[in-house]
Amino acid sequence: MADIKDTENTLVMETSKGAVTIELRPDLAPGHVTRIKELARQGFYDGVKFHRVIDGFMAQTGDPNSKAGSSSSWGTGGSGKKLKAEFSPEKHVRGTVSMARSNDPNSGDSQFFICFDEAPHLNKQYTVWGQVIEGMETIDAIAKGEPPKSPDAIVKMRVAADA
Repeated sequence: MADIKDTENTLVMETSKGAVTIELRPDLAPGHVTRIKELARQGFYDGVKFHRVIDGFMAQTGDPNSKAGSSSSWGTGGSGKKLKAEFSPEKHVRGTVSMARSNDPNSGDSQFFICFDEAPHLNKQYTVWGQVIEGMETIDAIAKGEPPKSPDAIVKMRVAADA
């Protein structure tokens, strides 16, 4: 496991492909980090699938609709609490964890994505709230597709301080 300095601001995400450690960035997006930790502590993310995975771009997850039911509803669900955008000059690079949203900048909820590579067209338009510090090879191995034929899932996501 990564050398974790701040366990309160570190997420450990167990996926069907392996473990991923995410450093949270409250300095960039304090509201988003607070909400992500609340949802992780509630077990909200346990069992959600990576429902939109575009090779060379990003892997998206966090939709509770993906736990069961038709894949036609995946990508439309959330926790029911919209978040105010917290855009920053932080760049979207390999391992960046950022909030998914609709055309409304203040529509982020529970869905997020992890960048496979640089995505400069997202800079200053999506809220960056974390960075993968260990396990990018796990993200690279996630099944691709929109939705993938056999999607991978978050088995369990927790705040490292709670482990």
